[in-house]
Parts: sequence; C-alpha cells; structure tokens
Amino acid sequence: MKRAFAFLALIALALLVADPAFAQEAAAEAGNQFKDYGIFAAGLGIALAAFGGAMSQGRTASAALEGIARNPGSADKMFVPMVLGLVLIESLVIYALVVEILILFS
Repeated sequence: MKRAFAFLALIALALLVADPAFAQEAAAEAGNQFKDYGIFAAGLGIALAAFGGAMSQGRTASAALEGIARNPGSADKMFVPMVLGLVLIESLVIYALVVEILILFS
C-alpha cells in the first residue's frame, strides 16, 4: 500500500512539474499556469471532500445499523439523529463543491 501511494505521489509530482519544464510559449501564456493549477486543485479538493463524506456516511450508517441490531426497539429513536448527521455530512460536501466552483470560475 505504501509503495502504491509513493508511486502515485511520484506520478502526480511528475505531472505537476512537466508543465513548466516543457513550456515554450511566450511570456503572455505564463498567467495560464495558475489557472491550470486551480483546475487541478479544484478536482483534488472535490475528490477529497467526496471521499471524506462517503467514508463518514458509511461509518454513520454502520454505527446506526449496529445499534439497531443490538436493540431493535431503539430504531425509531436512532433514525432522526442518524438522518440529521447524514444531512450535515452531505452539506459539507456541497459546501466543498461550491468552493471548487468558485475556484474554477474566478
């Protein structure tokens, strides 16, 4: 797992460094580099937000189902807090999406 992560990090670093290394455009094109990094940052940001949201939603559902399995009578009392937690988790992912859209169109 560590070797795969190190390999992916090396590939990502090579992709980030390759753009300036092969740049042969005029100086007027230099401002476009920040837009490219903004697109990369937006993609990475929304990917991390979606990953974190999915992981926490999975853990929330797992904990709720485990609690219901141990005490089936508490299903009604656990449902509303679980749904509220899922809504709050999803709202963080939506906020990340809004920030990424602002990064892309600024």
